[in-house]
Amino acid sequence: MRRPIDFSRRSRLAKGVGPPPQKTPRYRNCRGASLLLALAFSASAIAGEPGLVGFASSRADLTPQDQARVLAVTRPTTDFSKPEPFELMQGGAGTSEKDVNRDAFSQSAANITFEEEGTFKLGNALFRKNWVSSPSSTQASDGLGPLFNERACQNCHLKDGRGRPPEGGIGSTSMFLRLARDASSEEEKAALADHKALNFPDPVYGSQLQELAVPGLKGEGRMRVDYAQEKVVLASGAVVSLRKPSYSVEDLAYGPLDPRTTLSPRLTPPMIGLGLIERIAPADIQSHADPDDRDGDGISGRPNIVRDELSGEITLGRFGWKAQAASIRQQTADAFAGDIGISTPEVPKHWGDCTDAQKHCLAMPNGVQQRLGAAEAPPPVMDLVTFYSQNLAVPARRDLGKPEVLAGKKQFYEMGCISCHTPKFVTLRGTPNKAQAFQLIWPYSDFLLHDMGEGLADGQRVGEASGSEWRTPPLWGIGLTATVNGNSFYLHDGRARTLEEAILWHGGEGRKARDRFAAADAANRAALIKFLESL
Repeated sequence: MRRPIDFSRRSRLAKGVGPPPQKTPRYRNCRGASLLLALAFSASAIAGEPGLVGFASSRADLTPQDQARVLAVTRPTTDFSKPEPFELMQGGAGTSEKDVNRDAFSQSAANITFEEEGTFKLGNALFRKNWVSSPSSTQASDGLGPLFNERACQNCHLKDGRGRPPEGGIGSTSMFLRLARDASSEEEKAALADHKALNFPDPVYGSQLQELAVPGLKGEGRMRVDYAQEKVVLASGAVVSLRKPSYSVEDLAYGPLDPRTTLSPRLTPPMIGLGLIERIAPADIQSHADPDDRDGDGISGRPNIVRDELSGEITLGRFGWKAQAASIRQQTADAFAGDIGISTPEVPKHWGDCTDAQKHCLAMPNGVQQRLGAAEAPPPVMDLVTFYSQNLAVPARRDLGKPEVLAGKKQFYEMGCISCHTPKFVTLRGTPNKAQAFQLIWPYSDFLLHDMGEGLADGQRVGEASGSEWRTPPLWGIGLTATVNGNSFYLHDGRARTLEEAILWHGGEGRKARDRFAAADAANRAALIKFLESL
């Protein structure tokens, strides 16, 4: 059973500024209406479903009165004649209302303090920093590789947005091949069951194909992508050509891959709103889970339960294409090690993804400077980069009151897209950073795993995610992809060149919504795309 969740406000609201600016008067006086709606939610929603894997099934940070307000304000709307209250500010009080341009994803949350703005800028500098191979005269930048995919975080997350697949003369530095196999022994099966492993790396090439290397060492190989064309005929008679990719590796430098190793392409995702996602209550995410499809709607979302590598605790995965990372700090540390070959206190791999079979790689010097700490990126670096990643603002909505956008929103709801792309959440009351506390946000994701069918399957298990399951990606900011990144590539591997293609690739649990879209007339399809472009 799926149920909606919560509401809140902070910073501007806490300071008495209230709803969005006077230029949008239709957003005023919504609070009383939201409270009245609280009377409408069902008894099952009040009680909540049983907690999954021993987690709490309700929020301890809310009073019954707050819970009622939250349930009311996050209930999916049925009125598509006008925008909803606070819909403009899709990232809560931290939403960026700055001019839309290539830097639209690189703004700090609008509600952080002056002092935090300084921390954000320092983190930004480190996010953009190019690391160098060891030894070098710039000791604070030592430690690149020895095998790596890029020299800086920003080189993968282009303008803090999404990456792109390799095409023409453009390399694959913002899309990687994950290398993994399933358990092949009782010991490995036990490690998976106890959440001590997500999967197992290739014995020679490790967990990721590293195409680049420091001087004196060869890169591991090169990703190859070949596309076949698939024609889809819509009900209106229009024909859409979809690119169906196949992946292989060329120029392998250290022998063949293990025959059990699977290849999974991963496009780097946008960075906006991560700190808000981190502060969504686990109970609210789990309230949308229906692993046995008890309500019979064909949607069986379930969480990826993982072990937090930093605390050692079993928790909810919410970051990454398969929801394999529990926190932004963990995701950051994994990226430092896997993508750049930089060790951190959290992942102290001074030689990155080098394996025991790559003796020459392990013999290369590392960049640890004892006077700076026991890792190539010591704690201050991790603190700053994590803070930066947590406080990149979500841009404000655009054109949300236009008739075609409202019509498209209606189509989005009626086609069933919100069964996975949950519109609204309210973050926890108590958060380490007050800027992210008790915020009404609009990510359009349930952050659960869904089987998306064979067409999108990569065959690679990641924790409890199967080879055909993917986390529902947030949609906020998706309409600014071309503005920020100069391209429009969507899905986990960038195969879709338009939003229409991305929808038509939906299979499995997304097939019903996809078929409704394909069967719609041209005007309704165009309206839905206009709605997505407004996010």
